[in-house]
Amino acid sequence: MEVVSTKAELRRRLDEARAAGRRVGLVPTMGALHDGHLSLVRAARAECDVVALTIFVNPLQFAAGEDLDAYPRPLERDLDLAEQAGATIAFTPTVEEMYPRPAATTVHVAGLTASMEGAARPTHFDGVTTVVAKLFTIAGPCRAYFGEKDFQQLAVVRRMAADLDQPVTVVGCPIVREPDGLAMSSRNVYLTAEERSVATVLNRALHAGAALVEAGERDPGTVAERMAAVIGDEPRARLDYAEVVDPDTLERPARLEPGSTVRLLVAAGLGTPRLLDNLAVLVP
Repeated sequence: MEVVSTKAELRRRLDEARAAGRRVGLVPTMGALHDGHLSLVRAARAECDVVALTIFVNPLQFAAGEDLDAYPRPLERDLDLAEQAGATIAFTPTVEEMYPRPAATTVHVAGLTASMEGAARPTHFDGVTTVVAKLFTIAGPCRAYFGEKDFQQLAVVRRMAADLDQPVTVVGCPIVREPDGLAMSSRNVYLTAEERSVATVLNRALHAGAALVEAGERDPGTVAERMAAVIGDEPRARLDYAEVVDPDTLERPARLEPGSTVRLLVAAGLGTPRLLDNLAVLVP
């Protein structure tokens, strides 16, 4: 695996690969890799000849008071894991390399960013879409792999790529979970042992909502209230939201129509971190 730290070098390597007829896969990350990230690398490796994994803790997506300075940065460990998973290039730029001067241009996706994570963290998605747009421009035509764990982010990136006619196919990959059902996240390392023991409440809330749908409930508000109640019953969890949305528009449907697929999403604070989880449900 090659490690490159400049935009020009990454662009040159990927241009050369395409010129040689090789398919390029891109896996954008902020590092602190876990099996969820590595599953993206493996998915890219199965479909592409060259897999470029990026490791960059993007300051634009952190608001004042969030965990930018404390965000874990185990670079050497990340590089070892990325190579073992099949990455062929690792891009590890500095902040100065990505933003040689303060960005006067940002990318905003209206509508999809207004609710849920966008409401909780109003500047977050503009930071995400700006850095991802930069990475797509640097990488060029490719397949880009994102986890469904951050489902709203995946929807936003897909819409951005489509609206801007970027030559990138955005590929969503399934959530990777711990044996007890907790969705893997770099922020799970912030949980104390006690907090970790109850963190599965998010997944339990999702399955409680899914069980209601599968039992015939067609009011999305009732399903959302059930998920919120499950999280509310855990005194150590601070509910942020529980929502039922159309997976394309991220809007709550008026009614759950038989044969449609909806996405259940929850977020809650537990100790220091905010945890996210979601689940796709086919309405019977």
